[in-house]
Parts: sequence; C-alpha cells; structure tokens
Amino acid sequence: MLQKTGRGLLALLLVVLELTRPSRPSPLRPICDGRVLNPFITEAQDAHAAMKSCREGCGLSNDVTVPQTKVNFDDWEKKSALEQIEEVQSGLWLLQQAFSFLRTSVTNTALHGHIDNSLSNLLSIKNLLRRHNIQEYTTPASTAELKDTWRVSSAADVLQNYIIFLRGKVQLLLSGTQACWPDVS
Repeated sequence: MLQKTGRGLLALLLVVLELTRPSRPSPLRPICDGRVLNPFITEAQDAHAAMKSCREGCGLSNDVTVPQTKVNFDDWEKKSALEQIEEVQSGLWLLQQAFSFLRTSVTNTALHGHIDNSLSNLLSIKNLLRRHNIQEYTTPASTAELKDTWRVSSAADVLQNYIIFLRGKVQLLLSGTQACWPDVS
C-alpha cells in the first residue's frame, strides 16, 4: 500500500513540477488580416490633416528623403521576396529618419504628439513584420545608397508619403508573405 502511495505522490509531484516549469514563449503568429494596417493608416491620416491645417511652426528646415511610393504591380511581382522585403524595410527606415527629423524641425508642440505616434506606429509595424518572419533591416551608411527615394519639403508631404507607403508596399508585402499562404496539403 505504501509503495502505491509513494508512486502516486511521485507522479503527482512530476505533474505539478511540469505545470509550474517556466515555459518557453510561443512563437509569434503572423497576422494575415489585411485590415491590420487600418489603425496605423487612420492615425497617419489624422496626423496628415493636423499637419495640413498647421499655420505656424510646422515647416521643415531642409528637404527630407522618403521612399518612393509608386508601385508597378508587374514589377513588384517579378521581384524576389528578399527584394520586396528590402524595399519595404528601407522605406520604413527612411520614414523613421524623416519623422525623427520632423520631431526636431517642427516647433509647433501640438504636432509633436502626432509625430511621436507616427514613430511609435513605425516600431509596431516593424514588430508586425517580425511576426511574419521578415528579417530586420541593416541600415545603410547614408541615404544616398538607397534607390527609389525622393525628397519632400513639407511635414504634410512626409505624412502623405507614409500613408501611401502603408497602403501600397507594406500592404503588398504583408499579403504576400509565405506565413499567410493557405496551407496546401
């Protein structure tokens, strides 16, 4: 009888230890719903409206380099996944640089909240890409090394570029990731 109780207690102890063992974090699952970018786009549109209505302290001291937003779908489809990833990641990096410049250039403090939200949202978008197993971007030594860029001269233009970039290239990249392909068996 004592032997059966000892085995039972040992089994119970093993179960308890297994349940209280620190677990490994589960891998992040991709979010394949195309609407995942909608809140970011909406906030960018609000920031764009605020920038457009700004009359004082919202100018840029220099032009800012932003990613090219024009998408030729045939050319996009011909690019390798790595080329698409590099294009989107470099564009997000350029936008982050542009928003950081806006933060120091725009003196209208009411707009700083919009700029800070945009920077925060860019980090969230990068995390979203990470969920899709999209590699991190290695920053270039200078923006001159990047292709498919152009320069804008107003804060509102930076926000407009950001909105179009999210709706275009980021959306295309997320919808085309292998993690979101239906499981074909």
